[in-house]
Amino acid sequence: MAPRKTSSSAGSGSPSAGEPEYLVVGFLRRAHGVRGEMVMEIHTDFPERLKAKTKVFVGDKRQPMTISGTRVHQEGLLVKFKDIDSPEDTVRYRNQLVYVTAADRPQLPEGQFYHHELIGFDVVDEEKGPVGKLTEIMQTGANDVYIVTRPDGSEILLPVIPSVVLDIEADRRLIRVHLLDGLIEES
Repeated sequence: MAPRKTSSSAGSGSPSAGEPEYLVVGFLRRAHGVRGEMVMEIHTDFPERLKAKTKVFVGDKRQPMTISGTRVHQEGLLVKFKDIDSPEDTVRYRNQLVYVTAADRPQLPEGQFYHHELIGFDVVDEEKGPVGKLTEIMQTGANDVYIVTRPDGSEILLPVIPSVVLDIEADRRLIRVHLLDGLIEES
């Protein structure tokens, strides 16, 4: 997610046109112990929502499964699914993505967005005009980086910091930025 000030808030609920139906929340690695637990890499900002009785979908075929328990582990999370009781039962789920439905995602505070909600927004410099479209968001640890594709196909990397990303208008699908000197040449 990318927190920024905006004139409109993004809600959760059912996905609209262009939004994914499922969101990745984890990746199942391997069995752990003898009771059917699996090591799961966390791919969500809300791991606390992955708890007993949570319905998830596993693998390319999105097999519905119910979590019966979780606990923190050094490599992420240990997850136990209902009716998976031995290491042998876990084999077919190894190296599979774990999803939740987009409709089940938590609502973010006003002015914050999920990354997938911002993809495709027009990016406009406050002084120089149109820059391009947001095509990807890189998570670097310190701050996110927007990858903006210009009309000629070239890309610009914009750090998501207050002095560069000034405003996001979700209702207009627009991101206003201030390009740092040397980032873009005048046309």
